[in-house]
Parts: sequence; C-alpha cells; structure tokens
Amino acid sequence: MAEDAKGQPGTGQTRRRGAVLEEAILRAAAEELTASGYAGLTMDKVAARAGTNKNALYRRWPNRLALGIAAYRQLATTVQPPDTGTLRGDTLELLRLANRNWSSPFGAILRELLSAAGGAAELLGQLQDQSGDAGTAPWLTVLGRAVARGEAAPEALHPRVATVAMVLLRNEFVTRGVPTAPDDVLVEIVDEVYLPLVRHRGPAPHQPAAPSARPESRPEARPEP
Repeated sequence: MAEDAKGQPGTGQTRRRGAVLEEAILRAAAEELTASGYAGLTMDKVAARAGTNKNALYRRWPNRLALGIAAYRQLATTVQPPDTGTLRGDTLELLRLANRNWSSPFGAILRELLSAAGGAAELLGQLQDQSGDAGTAPWLTVLGRAVARGEAAPEALHPRVATVAMVLLRNEFVTRGVPTAPDDVLVEIVDEVYLPLVRHRGPAPHQPAAPSARPESRPEARPEP
C-alpha cells in the first residue's frame, strides 16, 4: 500500500523513501529533543511525529542514542570565529560563546547525550565535534591568525593545542557538573593555561640519536715474549 505524506498507507500519495524520509525522521527527532530532551526521546514518539513506523528508524539508526546524536547534529549551528585582533580576546569570546551554549537548554541536551554515550568513542567523537564550539575549525582559525601576527609559534598550530581551552571548559560541565562556568573561570583558563601553552610552545628539543649497539671492544691479543 502507498504511504501518504505522513507515512500512513491508503491515500494513494507517493511513498517517501531514501533521503526524503530520513530528513523527515531527523526533523521529527530534533523536535522531540527540543521539546523533551534526550530523556523524553523515544523511537515511538519520533515515528509518530514523522508519520512513519519504527522499522524505518531502526533500518537507519540501531538505537535511540544513535538517532538522538544524529538529530542533535541537525540542531548544531556553525560558529563564526571572532576577530578581536588579539589571541586573548578571540579565545575569551569563543569560550564565552561555548559557555552560553552549554548553559542553555540546548547544552543540557548535549550533556545528556554525552552521559548516555559513555565510553563509545565513535559516538563521543560525533558529539564533541558539535559541542558548542563546532569542532576544531574555529579554534584553529583563531590560533592561525595569532601565529600570523607573531603571538604564537607556528608549532602551536595543532588541533590538540588549539582546543585545550574548550576541553577545560567542557570539563567544568561534564566532570564537575556546573550549570554554567563563571567568567573568572574562563579568564583563568585563558590566562593561566592556554596563553602560556601556545606562546611557549616551540620546536621539540633535539634528541641525540641513541648510540648503535656495538660489540664490546676487547684488547688485541699480543704474542707472549
């Protein structure tokens, strides 16, 4: 039987398939996340809102966590890197933006998803790419400008270095469980950790090559007189 615009059979309308149906499901899941959070997200509710059946969901996502993460990524927005003219100013602006996001209902959904993901590395990676800082791109942009201005060494332009400040802020929410980070904590992260790290990071010191293993030298045998 044909599926109508709401996914119900019997009206003769074209059955939704492929990307069209997937988009409808993700839109419905995002609406459910916004309305009820991850705790209230169920496959039944999403299927009903999307006008389809649960089988259509399970063919694309193995469980509600995978669907919740996919829906959350639909909600995430691109962050435009600030350009205050200084590395300190740019970093503080990015942290303040992320702090507002993590403190919002949107951030609460993210924290629920992170907690549910537990130790699933692949799922955690998908979430961390959309955790209010929109991944490493804006941080690398900000740090790249600082390198061009001479505020940081080129060796500092590394994803792990660039995102240290964001990781420390994330720790305030995920590990400490704070509802929001006070501004003095953001300033401390920037002034006491981030700026010293990127300004003092230089090329790795030269390590002398390990001496090659040689057989122990022995004195030459001399003929007895």
